[in-house]
Amino acid sequence: MACFHRILMATDFSEASVSAWNKALSLASDDSAELVVLHAYEPPNLVYTGGIAPGHYEAWDQDIRASASEKLDRMVAEAVRQGIHARRTVQAGETEDVIVQAAEDLEADLIVMGTHGRTGLSRVFLGSVATRVIATAPCAVLTVRR
Repeated sequence: MACFHRILMATDFSEASVSAWNKALSLASDDSAELVVLHAYEPPNLVYTGGIAPGHYEAWDQDIRASASEKLDRMVAEAVRQGIHARRTVQAGETEDVIVQAAEDLEADLIVMGTHGRTGLSRVFLGSVATRVIATAPCAVLTVRR
């Protein structure tokens, strides 16, 4: 009996995401679940970019999307080679909001994401996307430490 039908794996392409990726592949394979790989990014903010010209801003944003799409395509290809039905999505916005909204829209049964395992002041000041996703997700969330 399969526990999960659709798994959303959120990646920021960091070392912490590698362990989460391996776990997501394993779970998707075990349950014959669909695997959706998501990269959420915060688009360049005009306030912080020094007011660059609009045409350059769009090109910069497109470069970010193209780079993420290329990396996700390799991940999806790896999943497909393992017999997993997989697809990818790249979305802009506040990272935790994008992940939670994607889980809702996709009717995901599980979100898998890596965590950097920060503690103490670094966690207080940097926050934790994983913590905020756990608090608002419409489904179970599995965090995997690197």
